[in-house]
Amino acid sequence: MNTIPLQIEAELARLNVLRMVRAGGSGHLGGALSCIDIVTALYFATMRVNPQAPKDPNRDRFLLSAGHKAMAQYAVLGRRGYFEEALFDTYGSVGSKLGGHPDLHKLPGIEANTGALGHGLSIAAGMALGLRAASNGGRVFTILGDGELPEGANWEGASIAAHHRLDNLVAFVDVNDLQISGPTAEVMNMEPIADKFAAFGWNTVTIDGNDIDAVLDAVSVADGEKGRPTVVVARTTKAKGISFLEGTLASHYWKPTVEELDRAEREVHARIDNLREWNDHGC
Repeated sequence: MNTIPLQIEAELARLNVLRMVRAGGSGHLGGALSCIDIVTALYFATMRVNPQAPKDPNRDRFLLSAGHKAMAQYAVLGRRGYFEEALFDTYGSVGSKLGGHPDLHKLPGIEANTGALGHGLSIAAGMALGLRAASNGGRVFTILGDGELPEGANWEGASIAAHHRLDNLVAFVDVNDLQISGPTAEVMNMEPIADKFAAFGWNTVTIDGNDIDAVLDAVSVADGEKGRPTVVVARTTKAKGISFLEGTLASHYWKPTVEELDRAEREVHARIDNLREWNDHGC
């Protein structure tokens, strides 16, 4: 599969994240950009969704457990056609539909209010169980951050999902190794993550989470797994795609200068131009 068009979509979503930061003056950029390749692959190549009918009962569901990374989901929802992209320019304004965390009452495509860390997996497990009880073939996808794994509710959700053999549930863990207080290994080391989920009875896959091909392959593996939920341990880079911010704690919540924003946008535009050239020439 030629994934260059998906890579271009991910870069266009990165531009939307920067557009929101420009509008609001700051934002949780680091985590948004570490998971944005996953979100793009799910919405554009994996999930059964219809932006014109966001409540279609047969849709797949997506939950961003790490709700502070909401700009990633907003950026992709806008690209996917859930709302007019002019809405990005309201980010950070009083009354904006684009809050610091996702709000299902304000924006189409949001399945649950998230961001109280550690709850997304339990919500996703409940949705997956409900879909199965209704003989609905919809799948549920969720993205957790490695920094929220110490929250005990995650492991209650993991237990429930394994006990009920929820093979319609796929959880991605965005392992970018940094959280607001510092390196996750120093704040609360949760490694080995895959082994912990396996001990609960989950199928496990470990990938480069900034590689769209790897994301798609992982979902294919999950689709073929019967009788167990799947966790995808996605090793990512904080602020992926902005060279002078990648892997830095400062990117977790970024308040840039105009010059820094300009530089970041130039980098993304340059990658888009290169990807389009490669795509046009069949590279």
